[in-house]
Amino acid sequence: MRRQLRIAVIFLGLFTVITGIIYPLVVTGIAQAFFHHQANGSLIEKDGKSIGSELIGQPFSDPKYFWGRLSATALFPYNAAASSGSNYGPSNPALREATQTRIDALKTVDPDNNQPIPIDLVTFSASGLDPDISIAAANYQVRRIARYRGLSPEQVNALVNRFIEGRQFGILGEPRINILQLNQALDELK
Repeated sequence: MRRQLRIAVIFLGLFTVITGIIYPLVVTGIAQAFFHHQANGSLIEKDGKSIGSELIGQPFSDPKYFWGRLSATALFPYNAAASSGSNYGPSNPALREATQTRIDALKTVDPDNNQPIPIDLVTFSASGLDPDISIAAANYQVRRIARYRGLSPEQVNALVNRFIEGRQFGILGEPRINILQLNQALDELK
């Protein structure tokens, strides 16, 4: 019995050191060496100050900015400490209410826009943190942005086209646009 207890304690100590100290240090070292930007949050800075992350959505509701996906995270939108989707099914009244609220907000700030509203502008992202929108969602908002900023739609379209990111590894997902980067470029434009 003592022998088995001694072996168990030795293995507990050994695996605690391996999995609790060595492994995290190795993984952190590799991440810092090869993926420094991502390992440190993919932060976007302006004037030496962090304004957000490429990987986490930001709440934009001012009509002069592009709006992203809805976030259902707890406590406040885009809460990285509480990543989650809404888990609302298609028949859930709360989903219909949130969707209708967003449709109404989009129609209020752009009443002359009769284009179909892209689905990603009125639905929650799975993580609640999605920083990107589809090209259709960006194009839907171009005229509003141009009007509120005193720009031509062609100027805003050119900016949108500059920020289109292709499919990951050329095959995964859909082309997309990072909202924070696009809105930051808008602020620099005018």
